[in-house]
Amino acid sequence: MAFSCKKPTEFSEAALQSKFYTLKQAKVRFETILNDYKGQKILIDVWASWCPDCVVSFPELKTFQKDNPELGYVFLSTDRNYASWKQAIERYQLSGDHYFMEAGLDSPFGDFLNSNWIPRYLLVDEQGSISVFKATKLKDAEITKALKK
Repeated sequence: MAFSCKKPTEFSEAALQSKFYTLKQAKVRFETILNDYKGQKILIDVWASWCPDCVVSFPELKTFQKDNPELGYVFLSTDRNYASWKQAIERYQLSGDHYFMEAGLDSPFGDFLNSNWIPRYLLVDEQGSISVFKATKLKDAEITKALKK
């Protein structure tokens, strides 16, 4: 199989069908999460409570949120422990919609991301297309450029 460096602009069917848990432990498909934001740009933050780089990025994230209040914010946790995930959201006062990936990056959604690094940021445009696929920093030039569109 050949390796492709092409960045996807659409989520795979497997990623769309991936199941996540809400804070109230309800199961929801990723496709449903995206549909909740139709017509709005969203920043997806893939993170975990045990990730030092994720925790260090939270102050910058809060500044980013203040500077970009028009965006929707979706947090996808790769934590293995539901309780640790919920405690981290409260501890770091993360504002946005939160979802838990039970299998973490070892899931169809994780396979779609094709990454072993977090934090990972994706920017999705108003039509649901991925405008930024592989940013590891909020100050990534691709994010800045995509937000100006």
